[in-house]
Amino acid sequence: MASMSEELAEIDGQIADIFRALSNGFQKLEKIKDSNRQSRQLEELTGKMRECKRLIKEFDREVKDLEYKNDPDTNKMLNEKKQSMVKELNSYVALKKQYASNLDNKRVDLFEGPGEGLAEDNGLLASSMTNQQLMDNGNRMMDETDQAIERSKKVVNDTVNVGTETAAALKAQTEQMSRIVNELDSIHFSIKKASQLVKEIGRQVATDRCIMALLFLIVIGVVAVIIVKLVNPHNKNIPDIPGLAPPVQSRRLLWHPI
Repeated sequence: MASMSEELAEIDGQIADIFRALSNGFQKLEKIKDSNRQSRQLEELTGKMRECKRLIKEFDREVKDLEYKNDPDTNKMLNEKKQSMVKELNSYVALKKQYASNLDNKRVDLFEGPGEGLAEDNGLLASSMTNQQLMDNGNRMMDETDQAIERSKKVVNDTVNVGTETAAALKAQTEQMSRIVNELDSIHFSIKKASQLVKEIGRQVATDRCIMALLFLIVIGVVAVIIVKLVNPHNKNIPDIPGLAPPVQSRRLLWHPI
């Protein structure tokens, strides 16, 4: 096993740990008398067998990836190693089926694909299957699982893409709302300035009107005085307006000799 890569060695170690846990678990199962506890123990062991199946698939993929790098003897050794793992796993599957049958539980096969009836193929145990059958059965199950994983990846990618598009749309809408708020603030400021300007203009107009009214009253008063002077020049109660000529009578008196 020295020629194995670090990844293969790590996977092989994990599989070996699971096999030891399965062996200890089935030994413990023999000592359990309560049917409910036996059922729970079987479920736990089934989970370990599923994990072992996944690791065997990873081991097989890694072997295929390194096949062109290794020599034929190494590839043969690795394939035999994988075949041995499948046999041992199938032996635990058969043992689990035996206990499940004793508990009158439904028969559950580890290598049963989702939605497909593979009970007949999975009923082949390690004791009755040839090495090639084991490899073909294991490879077929691995391919089906790979396809299911690829479909799941596609769904996940589609979900991620939809989430990304939604996030981008939300970001664009947020930026648009921010621009609208800024524009509203600018409009509010402009309206406030315009209101102040209108008030100032109103005050200026009112002041101009007052001044014009005062001037109009002054002009009316001057005109009234002038009219009174012209109509009744002998009225001494009317003060002379600076700049006006003296009364006509006064001028005539200046013309007579003494």
